[in-house]
Amino acid sequence: MSEKEIIFCKSGGCTAKLGAGVLEHILERLPKGQKDENLLVGYDSSDDAAVYKLNDYQAFVQTLDFFPPMVEDPYLFGQIAATNALSDIYAMGGDVKTALNIVCFPESMDLNILGKILQGGAEKVQEAGGSLAGGHSIADSDVKYGLSVTGIVNPKKIWKNNGAKSGDKLILTKRLGVGIICAANRVKQAPEGAMEQVIASMTTLNRTASEIARNFCIHACTDVTGFGFLGHLHEMMDGRLSSVIYADQVPVFDGAMECAEEFLLTAAGQKNRNHLEGYVKFEDISFGMEEVLYDPQTSGGLLFAVPKAQADDLCEKLQIAGLPAAIVGEVTEQKKSEIFVIDYKKK
Repeated sequence: MSEKEIIFCKSGGCTAKLGAGVLEHILERLPKGQKDENLLVGYDSSDDAAVYKLNDYQAFVQTLDFFPPMVEDPYLFGQIAATNALSDIYAMGGDVKTALNIVCFPESMDLNILGKILQGGAEKVQEAGGSLAGGHSIADSDVKYGLSVTGIVNPKKIWKNNGAKSGDKLILTKRLGVGIICAANRVKQAPEGAMEQVIASMTTLNRTASEIARNFCIHACTDVTGFGFLGHLHEMMDGRLSSVIYADQVPVFDGAMECAEEFLLTAAGQKNRNHLEGYVKFEDISFGMEEVLYDPQTSGGLLFAVPKAQADDLCEKLQIAGLPAAIVGEVTEQKKSEIFVIDYKKK
């Protein structure tokens, strides 16, 4: 498909998200209303999805995600947007049940393009084991697509993003560098084969990683998306813990650090850096690796906080399933620096 067929947005995918600082400023001022004891997880915790308790054994998980395209192929865009939206259910430890399409589309554009977007999304909902139950569309000047998704989880087995404990190991299930590679591809400077690797990752459901992890004691989980690895790790630390990240152990797409060194970056990545400057300390880490850690991910992997005794076993089982999972750091008691990034081999 040509760029004329899909408007190639400057901030497609999760790079289109509002900055974390802006959201915090707005959300803290919203009226809370009377507390509902059955609302187990709401927006006040910066978690991946809302969770509402139905009974002692069931709660439903609700999430919503949509964005402009970051690839030219409308079918692939539909797959990526749907995979990304479905991920929040898996990040809470839940199973996908239903999904609704959210569509913004120019009336002057070929409707066959919209059909391919919706086809890609519908196939991913089916792969997730869910049912596409409808949706809503509006006429807009640009293309945007995503899903509202409902899942089911045991209320006693919810994975919140802020339950990590000192001593936990941190496991990441997908490689980083999506935003950087997409930015390089936009100006036709992405390394050969890099975009294909990124697309394969963005269209891989986090279902397998989530299902494997349910056999372990997961203290906290989040999916790594628009706020970058460090932004989502910052939320996981919850203002009460610190962490050490082993930069040389973090899985990264081939060529991503080299592209970053050439300043093939995203504006969203710089927003992430500005927001997190006071929380992160780097020790002898290259500029390219710093940018990878700040880089906004579209349909990124899951980040688990798991007891040290279980970390190697979980990581091995994720790898056997074909995922590029790695132990990328550990959680510590609160220290002066919330996030300390080092090379494991030099520690």
